Amino acid sequence: MDKKSKVEEMEGEIKDSQSVETPELNDDTTAEDMNGAVEENKLSEEERLREDLAKEKDKFLRLFAEFENFKKRTSKERMELFKTAGQEVMVALLPVMDDFDRALKELSKSEDKEMYKGVELISTKFKETLKNKGLEQIEVGHGDAFDAEVHEAITQIPAPNKKMKGKIIDVIEKGFKMGERIIRHPKVVVGN
Repeated sequence: MDKKSKVEEMEGEIKDSQSVETPELNDDTTAEDMNGAVEENKLSEEERLREDLAKEKDKFLRLFAEFENFKKRTSKERMELFKTAGQEVMVALLPVMDDFDRALKELSKSEDKEMYKGVELISTKFKETLKNKGLEQIEVGHGDAFDAEVHEAITQIPAPNKKMKGKIIDVIEKGFKMGERIIRHPKVVVGN
């Protein structure tokens, strides 16, 4: 087949697909029947176009809703990242805070009160700075009930009395949190 005949054949297929189907005529067909059939074809084509439009609108709305959900989710993740961005730095500074507490405990026993006041001033300033950045100490007291979700039990010892069973006897290391997230659980000794 040459190019000209292929083109003619394709044009014929296009014309056939574009033409409106006309009902077959027989001797009993009237003009009203013809008009009704043509209008029915137009309506069915119009209905098909409406259905296609409705499908496309539905796809668009779903895609739009999915994009909105994506924006909300990434915004929420970004806010969470900003809230906890300093968490690694805070965790790294907690041993320094522990060292200050140990130094103050030892200096309180010495006779050099000026040294004690100086270290206490630096320690207080350091703790206030961390507190302003969102660090909070988890309050644990002698005799509080042990909670496995909050506390970390280092060891169990015989309780001095029946009231202290399952209670915290001593705090080995303080616990801290940033916002609602615990970044270091308090290490405690529990009575059994």
